[in-house]
Amino acid sequence: MRAAIYEEFAKPLAIRDVPDPTPDKDGVVIKVRATGLCRSDWHGWMGHDPDIRLPHVPGHELAGEIAAVGANVTNWKVGDRVTLPFVCGCGVCPQCVSGNHQVCDHQFQPGFTHWGSFAEYVAIQRAEINLVRLPDELDFVTAASLGCRFVTSFRGVVDQGKVGAGQWVAVHGCGGVGLSAIMIANALGANVVAVDIFPEKLAFARSLGAVATVNARETPDVAEAVREITGGGAHVSIDALGSPATCFNSIASLRKRGKHIQIGLLLGDQSRPVIPMDRVIGYELEIYGSHGMQAYRYPAMLEMMRTGKLQPRKLVGQTISLDEAVTTLTRMDSFSGTGVTVIDRF
Repeated sequence: MRAAIYEEFAKPLAIRDVPDPTPDKDGVVIKVRATGLCRSDWHGWMGHDPDIRLPHVPGHELAGEIAAVGANVTNWKVGDRVTLPFVCGCGVCPQCVSGNHQVCDHQFQPGFTHWGSFAEYVAIQRAEINLVRLPDELDFVTAASLGCRFVTSFRGVVDQGKVGAGQWVAVHGCGGVGLSAIMIANALGANVVAVDIFPEKLAFARSLGAVATVNARETPDVAEAVREITGGGAHVSIDALGSPATCFNSIASLRKRGKHIQIGLLLGDQSRPVIPMDRVIGYELEIYGSHGMQAYRYPAMLEMMRTGKLQPRKLVGQTISLDEAVTTLTRMDSFSGTGVTVIDRF
């Protein structure tokens, strides 16, 4: 099969022919029909993830058709249209038993712990627990765009933030994660303030339902601006980018007893940012992380898509080929472009 592969961190990727994968007894092999290009892949390529072993094939936001099935798999067959969370659970550890597969003690992550979906085929473990059946009307590009960004935002807004109608939600960073969070919060009836440094991204955020925007490049005190717009601070604030500045601003944007949700990754030398702990204590703030979403929670999201309340296809900015991805991935630290990029030609 053709795959995009790198043998050194932060060095060029190449398209190579590598052996086709075979399924474990409890796994499947998926023919990849579309896969998202995510900043998490860029972090992995830079060497920020300790689980990656070289040489490596990135890619973790995928959708496709089952091409081969392991001997112990009974609920899936060749030809089934599927996607899956980027964090897959083992099903037996204490976290999985409690329903929290997204923080499984023995998690499988295609594109990180194992070779990923920047390839024609990808092997997936523990299929019975982790695969999600795609509705017939959902195309592969849209399904791949759910990837880690949309589903992690869904969990962050719905399950962690418990956002409700009439609340104020601030979203710091209008990349794929942030735009997803804006769409989801708006669908729940919240009032969303979008924060970014690019006017075109802020304009796109408004088109998805943001009622106010803050240009962080032009605003001396972002948190103060959000507090003024929201009449005292956001009920829920999301760092959708992952930087010391956005993390701080998100927490500082909250009203008393508000919730900060950290979705954007803080890795490398940014992994331990300064936060306003005095405000956390004095305002009794809550701080949550959102790290993927369990396969069994997908139906609630898919139903909101079926009824038109969520339209993730609007977030797809461009589709590219696998050959184009080898250079596009290396430029993801520039934050250029609007929306999500999906590979759909292999």
